Amino acid sequence: MTRTQWLLMEPPGGQDSAPFRTRLAGAGRHLPPTHLSTSELMSSTRHRTRIDLERLTGIRERRISVGDEDSYSLATAAAFDCLDKAQRAGSSVDVVISCSITKFHGGLTQWLEPTMSRAVATAIGAPDAQTFDLSNACAGMLTGVTVANNWIRQGLAERVLVVSGEYISQLGQNAARHIRNIVSKELASLTLGDAGAALLLERANAGSGGIELAGFTTVADYSRLCLGYPKGDEPGARMFTDARGIHRAAMANTPLLLHEVLDAVGISMHDIDHVITHQTSARAIRKGMAKVSESFGEGPRHDAVITVDRYGNTASTTHTVALVEELEAGHIRAGETIALIALASGLEIGVLLVTLDEELVGRYGHGN
Repeated sequence: MTRTQWLLMEPPGGQDSAPFRTRLAGAGRHLPPTHLSTSELMSSTRHRTRIDLERLTGIRERRISVGDEDSYSLATAAAFDCLDKAQRAGSSVDVVISCSITKFHGGLTQWLEPTMSRAVATAIGAPDAQTFDLSNACAGMLTGVTVANNWIRQGLAERVLVVSGEYISQLGQNAARHIRNIVSKELASLTLGDAGAALLLERANAGSGGIELAGFTTVADYSRLCLGYPKGDEPGARMFTDARGIHRAAMANTPLLLHEVLDAVGISMHDIDHVITHQTSARAIRKGMAKVSESFGEGPRHDAVITVDRYGNTASTTHTVALVEELEAGHIRAGETIALIALASGLEIGVLLVTLDEELVGRYGHGN
């Protein structure tokens, strides 16, 4: 493996290296109401594939837009949900960072200017907020959180909303017209679902719960293993993925890089209570965590969170969708350490370690 260096946004001894700390004040999501089962999707393929996608991936269904939602509406609805949970007004937000891959507004039209972040800021009542869009494949939101964490710690911002709306199910609809067998490079497109997600980060005092570590690296040797682009006359885009190649690359690089970053800050794998990794397939998550646990000689205190079976792979929103799921189920307690692990095309590998305080955890639970 090529030697790769982590970009650490919370260096060793970090509490004394910056004047402020970043806490998570709210997490929100928005899921389209339409459910699409894997069996329904596979029955729509043009060619008879004989592929048991549910067995391969563990995905029973996903949520999809049927034209009633787009990237903008998904992101905006998630932002309102996040602000409601945080009990903060939109006008209190200093910065809005939009991190989606898709930027569809008004159908399958990519909206580049004005930016999606500016549109969301206007919608939530933050017209004076600084805004910018940041795209980093499925690691987009965690990359946005890494930037926001650095700004807040340095005193450049007090409250930052990181948001994403992914309207990507059209990739699966396009793939259904072309896929013929299990080795098709469009197979991964059939795992996708739509969702909006938002995280609100704010300045906190030293010693409070918050972001312990944010670190990222790029292993660019594998950058062409997943490519998405418009092709032909079909709406939106098509995505071509070497899924096995990406999985092999992630398994070869992730344990070594996690050792490097966790050793740098003196954190062991068993100090982590919950792991939320990118939701590609249930099988891939379990195999990946087994490999990590084998490398460390120990695993986290709880099994890795899996929500891909109900929502599919929702790209940059997956970690937040899963985090809200765990909070609403009452699985996360105040003070526990959560590891959000990004594995994205590029190949991007990132880790965000965060603890949640009682103020936030108490706003979620069964029935909320």
